[in-house]
Amino acid sequence: MIKQVKKIIFAALMVGIFFMPTPCHAEENPAAVPIYGNSLQDGSYEVEMTSSSSMFRIVKAELQVTGGNMTAVITLSGTGYLKLFMGTGEEALAASEENFIPFVEDKEGAYTYTIPIHALNKEFDCAAYSKRKEKWYDRKLSVLASSLPEAAFLWNDGEYAMDVTLDGGSGRATVTSPARITVSKGAMVASVQWSSPDYDYMVADGVKYLPTNTEGNSVFEIPLSALDAPIEIVADTVAMSKPHEIAYTLTFHADTLAKENGSGSNLVMIAVICAFAVVAAILLVVVRNQKKRVQND
Repeated sequence: MIKQVKKIIFAALMVGIFFMPTPCHAEENPAAVPIYGNSLQDGSYEVEMTSSSSMFRIVKAELQVTGGNMTAVITLSGTGYLKLFMGTGEEALAASEENFIPFVEDKEGAYTYTIPIHALNKEFDCAAYSKRKEKWYDRKLSVLASSLPEAAFLWNDGEYAMDVTLDGGSGRATVTSPARITVSKGAMVASVQWSSPDYDYMVADGVKYLPTNTEGNSVFEIPLSALDAPIEIVADTVAMSKPHEIAYTLTFHADTLAKENGSGSNLVMIAVICAFAVVAAILLVVVRNQKKRVQND
């Protein structure tokens, strides 16, 4: 009888271990995911920035967020650049003066510039005009989201759901709504599931994305560059005689964002509890039967 009880207890433990939920780990390289202003609290934050040139060294950067729009006030180590242009030097040559960003001299005599920021963790072109050589130099800059304090982010890490609408194309295609939204260290990534398995890639914000699944309707994971505003995308379909790119817009509705209740984990825990309850009931019956036998003897 004791051996039978031990076997039952062992079986119950195995059931609990097998069904116990495992922790969900964030993406190993969250720095690769762009973070947009829609994920940040309004305010000013001192941040770190990278530069492709040691001749364009940023000694201080203050990120300013207002209503999802971002700018950065950057201070350079020297005073050699009269103006900046958000683009390449070649583009700057064809631009007008109103598109240039002039320097502002601070109290210490350092040159500061206020530049627009489209996304964090994403390199962007910035041309700098040399005062001495009177020519444009190409630079690449990036704002490191890892330098932001946790209080700067609007959403806690986790899984969410949000309504999404699709416009464009022939009107026959649809996407699943609500969409699953994953937030990790400020980055909001949407899982976009199409009504067809024939989409082989998507392009969003100039970046090409491949499906995350191999069976069923095509699913893509894309960073959210905007909320409550159309996001322009291109989706390539192979359903026609030859691959064909189609332009769409996706609009994610912020007021519908809701934390997923983790129903899958709850069901697992219920199953574990039920398994232990069954085992307890069996043990109770075994103990009672054993007592009866002792009393009869």
